[in-house]
Amino acid sequence: MQASEFKPSVTSALSYFSVSGIGTEHVATATLPASFNDLLPHFLVEPDDEYIVKNKPVTLTCRSTPATQIYFKCNGEWVHQDDHLIDRTVDPATGKPIIRSVKIDISRQQVEKIFGLDDYWCQCVAWSTTGTQKSQKAYVRIAYLRKNFEEEPMAKEVALNQEVLLRCHPPEGVPAAEVEWQRNEHVIDPVNEPNFLVTADRNLIIKQARLADTANYTCVAKNIVARRKSSPATVLVYVNGGWSTWTTWSACSSVCGRGWQRRSRSCTNPTPLNGGMACDGQNVQKSACTATCPVDGGWSDWSNWSECGVDCSMWRSRECTQPSPGTGGKDCQGIDLQSLNCTSQQCLQTANGVEDVALYVGIVAVALCLTLILIVVVLVYRRKKEGLDADVADSSILTTGFQPMGIKPKNSHLLTIQPDLTTTTTSYQGTLHSRHDGTTHTGTSKFSMTNGPLLDPLPNGSHHTLHNGKMTSDPAEFMTRLSNQTYFKTLPRDVANTSYGTFNFLGGRLTIPNTGISLLIPPEAIPRGKIYEIYLTAQRKEDLRLPLAGCQTLLSPIVSCGPPGVVLTRPTILSMDHCSDACPENWAIRLKKQNYEGVWEDVLMMGEELISEPYYCQLEAETCRVFSEQLGRFSLVGESLNMSAAKRLRLVLFSDAYCSTLEYNIRVYCMDDTQDVFKEVMQMERQLGGRLIDEPHVLLFKDSYHNLRLSIHDMPQAHWRSKLLAGYQEIPFYHIWNGSQRFLHCTFTLERLNLSTCELTCQLCVWQVEGEGQSFSLDFNIDSRPLDPEFLLMDNNPSGSALAGPSAFQIPYLIRQKICSSLDTPCPNGADWRLLAQRLKLDRHMSFFASKASPTSVILDLWEAQHFHSGNLNQLATVMADIGKQEAMIFLVSDGEC
Repeated sequence: MQASEFKPSVTSALSYFSVSGIGTEHVATATLPASFNDLLPHFLVEPDDEYIVKNKPVTLTCRSTPATQIYFKCNGEWVHQDDHLIDRTVDPATGKPIIRSVKIDISRQQVEKIFGLDDYWCQCVAWSTTGTQKSQKAYVRIAYLRKNFEEEPMAKEVALNQEVLLRCHPPEGVPAAEVEWQRNEHVIDPVNEPNFLVTADRNLIIKQARLADTANYTCVAKNIVARRKSSPATVLVYVNGGWSTWTTWSACSSVCGRGWQRRSRSCTNPTPLNGGMACDGQNVQKSACTATCPVDGGWSDWSNWSECGVDCSMWRSRECTQPSPGTGGKDCQGIDLQSLNCTSQQCLQTANGVEDVALYVGIVAVALCLTLILIVVVLVYRRKKEGLDADVADSSILTTGFQPMGIKPKNSHLLTIQPDLTTTTTSYQGTLHSRHDGTTHTGTSKFSMTNGPLLDPLPNGSHHTLHNGKMTSDPAEFMTRLSNQTYFKTLPRDVANTSYGTFNFLGGRLTIPNTGISLLIPPEAIPRGKIYEIYLTAQRKEDLRLPLAGCQTLLSPIVSCGPPGVVLTRPTILSMDHCSDACPENWAIRLKKQNYEGVWEDVLMMGEELISEPYYCQLEAETCRVFSEQLGRFSLVGESLNMSAAKRLRLVLFSDAYCSTLEYNIRVYCMDDTQDVFKEVMQMERQLGGRLIDEPHVLLFKDSYHNLRLSIHDMPQAHWRSKLLAGYQEIPFYHIWNGSQRFLHCTFTLERLNLSTCELTCQLCVWQVEGEGQSFSLDFNIDSRPLDPEFLLMDNNPSGSALAGPSAFQIPYLIRQKICSSLDTPCPNGADWRLLAQRLKLDRHMSFFASKASPTSVILDLWEAQHFHSGNLNQLATVMADIGKQEAMIFLVSDGEC
């Protein structure tokens, strides 16, 4: 329809405005009196958005009052007046139309002709004697709903009580499709079924999978055009079997002698369902037993007859003791007492009764005399005791202060309860050991374990001697003495995971071998004149658990260094591994420290460090360096900020070293990628006799709530078969993400069909559902005994784990002092400690260095901590030469002499 076809009607409609001398454009913009404004048309009904379903045209309606003319304009062009259906209501008093309504039909062909525009729209325009008004735009769209879903839900097998996520992205459509979920063709109502949740992006979440939730789930998309159903996704909720408790042992199978007894348990707690794993282990146990044979009782010989009594009878007895009845044997049969009348010659006559009465009277008289004597003795004793009470004190008062050391008070259990490592202590005053005198002094320098956190003095005033900077004392003796102290009762006696040493103002270094954990004690950190015994311990996670909440996870080992109350004048540097992906935008990482009450506190938020605080942290790719002016118990905890946050897992494979049966086990460990956990697994497998069968792989495990799956493939079916009932094994997400389980692993039990089969080739896959995966290609002989690679050989001898004095540092002490005095002073051209930090790529810590009395010394401390094993003094000398300091030449000479 062309605009020119409608011009006559528009001209006639506007003739009134031309005669009145008011332009049409002026009518739309000029301010009119209130009486005229009341005559402007206003819309009673405005056209609404419509959708064309299939080929059915839609009708747009508009109604206005007062109105002399009313027409539609679509996509900027007037609709031909013949296409309008106009109706009007006349005022009965004046005969003039007061309400006009108009309708037009829009067909699918009209909308499809508009090509290149986003939408087809129409607008209603109404005239009155005062002016014109335009209605809102009504958009006409062709409705449709495509057939194919952009994403359909996938079938899943989940463990009982696990969270399930079913994704659905409906087909493209206009208007946008609404989504509902069906379970076995019945609509799910999340309001009445709280275990279900439909997210804003139309996915379905089963919060805790129940057995009743095993069903076919369908995503249904619908709009005004059509209704589409996705392919059904089967959710199978399985239950892994669990053993019931053992029954009591049965009675011995033999009544007399050697036999057997048995007990049993059943895989019913719970019973495996829907393909869940059966219980691993035996359901019956047997034990040898020996039943004591029953012994029937036997009579002893009769005793001699007694003398003839007053009643002219005598008796004799026997006992059931030869043998005594036992173990269910029969008692003796018969009587145990016999009596017999006496003969006339043996029987005593009653004629002698008078003599018996005289005898009885004599006995009574003697008893009365003895009683009177006893009463007199008691009265004399009491008289004497009363005379002594006024002058003599209770003897217990005199002996109280001199009780033997071995005697314990009645409430000794209250006194012997030892406090935890975190027990509150007062500030340390005085020195533990004098530099020249190892004895304990009195007065202000006296040290007591109840008033301070340090160790008791060594016996006989001795101390550990240093030989070439290494400890020469017995590690077991130190650990025994350390754990016997009141404050350190909770320390484990684990020499392999503890390092210790005696240090003075020259500082030193403690290292726990093969764990990545070390403590650098810089020179001048310990006040001159003080000697401290310092320890470093890697805590076992089952001994000490951190309270974690939400998305928090343990990223590092739990490390204790102390004693906690020592006075330090400079920060030490604690180095330990971490397993985060080192992407700061994905994490909120906190340094936690356990206080004296045993409560874990946040002492540092990574990226929000305050230079006024006694802690500072540098996070490297795999290592964390903690600057601390206070020793104690530390750990690194991360909280994921999004689902891109990932932890590094180290996947390690072990198998049986020897195999003499048809069954062969492969253990897959999924552990945090830190050296301390790897060391513990290696030590445990050595004790079990296991062997490493492939190099470890690293897997990034994301915070996506998805489990870790493990499966084995490509085994030669002619020689081997897997005893796994399901297609894969699965480790729940939270077991891995928490990070508190050290030896988390899955075992694959394989069976060879012949004892002569020794070659094993297969593919072992480990992957996170909808995440990253790793694959192991195994090809080895199970009877061979390969040697461990060099990098896996664990040295459990801690004798070289403590270095004191110059041997602990690569930079000589005197040269270090010269470098500090040269670079600490600010230079106008920047050739000072700031340039040194830039050249060593430590310039992101400028504000922390600047807060220290000697920034250069802190930079060199960090360099020492980073490059203890791989430091190159020539490279450091080159950096000094670039800065333009003469100390670099001395540095090179000293390095060459060493």
